[in-house]
Amino acid sequence: MMWRNRKKEKQSEFIKKAEMKSEESLEELYKNLKKSSDFKCYQVGSTGYQIAYFNTLIDDHVVNQLILPILKMSTSPSLSDAKASIPVQELTISQDVQEIKKKVMTGHVLVKSSESNFHVLIIFAANNQTRDVSIPEVEFSVVGPKEAFVESINENTRLIRKRLPISSLMVKELTIGTLTQTRVGIIYIDGIANQENVNTVVQRLNNIEYDQIIDSSFITQMIADNSHSPFPQFLDTERPDRVVEGLVEGKIGILVDGSPHVLTCPTTIVEFFSASDDYFLPWHLASVFRLIRLFAVLFSVLSTPLYVAILTYHHEMIPEELMTTIVASRADIPFPPILEVIILEIAIELLREAGARLPTKIGQTIGIVGGIVIGTAAVDAGLTSNVLLIIVALAALASFTTPVYQIGNTIRLIRFPYLVGAQLWGLIGVSMVMAFYIGHLIKLKSLGRPFFAPIYPLRFRDLRDAFIRLPFSRQSERPVQTSPEQVKRFDQNKAIKKRDVDE
Repeated sequence: MMWRNRKKEKQSEFIKKAEMKSEESLEELYKNLKKSSDFKCYQVGSTGYQIAYFNTLIDDHVVNQLILPILKMSTSPSLSDAKASIPVQELTISQDVQEIKKKVMTGHVLVKSSESNFHVLIIFAANNQTRDVSIPEVEFSVVGPKEAFVESINENTRLIRKRLPISSLMVKELTIGTLTQTRVGIIYIDGIANQENVNTVVQRLNNIEYDQIIDSSFITQMIADNSHSPFPQFLDTERPDRVVEGLVEGKIGILVDGSPHVLTCPTTIVEFFSASDDYFLPWHLASVFRLIRLFAVLFSVLSTPLYVAILTYHHEMIPEELMTTIVASRADIPFPPILEVIILEIAIELLREAGARLPTKIGQTIGIVGGIVIGTAAVDAGLTSNVLLIIVALAALASFTTPVYQIGNTIRLIRFPYLVGAQLWGLIGVSMVMAFYIGHLIKLKSLGRPFFAPIYPLRFRDLRDAFIRLPFSRQSERPVQTSPEQVKRFDQNKAIKKRDVDE
């Protein structure tokens, strides 16, 4: 009996020490928080309650209309009574200092009672005011939905759930960033998305060790299979309909609180050249526009390198009728073709950057007027030929046909190695650079899946929505790229059958 009594005494002493430690830690937390001017801590009348919060994070209506009146009417300072009386959904009583610290920094109100110095009532009162849902600015479409993501992860999840009202749509939330404590959501359809892909995304996100995560672009650079590649390996979109389309195909979405863009993976190179309009137009029109887009990208990358290679090494390839025009345009040009091209390319890039960084109206004016004035002045001054000016202008125009902004930046970059190869070895140099990029694309992966599919490895099923888009009735199976758990989308035989209204 004496041994048991001593054991109980030791346990009670241990509990008292733990409570004293918790009390001291809580007092220290309050002392540190009070150093900030926006932290408010005061007694609620003579009720014995003490309330504390950051006034820049909470909703004043919740505090003034739902919390303070209940506390003022209370006859006994009991946290349990306050929890039962306050009409707010999220209320918890805790003595964990780390949890209390985390909650108060995310818009929660802390209520202490005079009867318990080491327990705190935590009340959710965050001010989640965000901008309204607006139209897409980067991925604008003539037809189709006109909604774009905003900076709130809750609102972005709602936009996706509104289009996918199914119970199998799953969201896993993580907190990343030692300082920013950013909420990151992983969204997928259970039963369709490959669980191995989901586990890979979760593992890579958990392995991130960085102090700040401000935008989804941070995530892209940290969990990509090859962070040194100029090609984006995650599709970054601001359109909820495009994310839903990817989720239905078995892809995984990554939402970041504070970012108006959502990442989808795994992806392929051909997806970066398909626009949202392709699925809102008849399939034959969409296929033609997609082919035009692909041709424009090739023209944008190869036109000026071919100009340099042919004029430097391969004059015999120029037809006689065209040779006279080119010779006349270059008669007074003191520079070789490579310098001529570099001058115009740099001028185009300067105009692009100036137009992107300046206010919208001024940027448009600078882009149009600056391009005309500089181009005309360069030709009149004899710095460049008018033939090259036309080629560079068309190449710059063709580069704007890419529907995804990230791949547009890649195209701007990869042109310059082609120019170097064309100057050093002519068409052989252009072929060598092209072989290097193709080899890089073949080796590149997105979430462990081939990025160059369905070209390599060749997958005929995925070609139905690659360079051209076949009718929806012909796309009865999900892409091989995502390795979905449920391959069939619908019964193709039933979809093909069409009956006339008069039958």
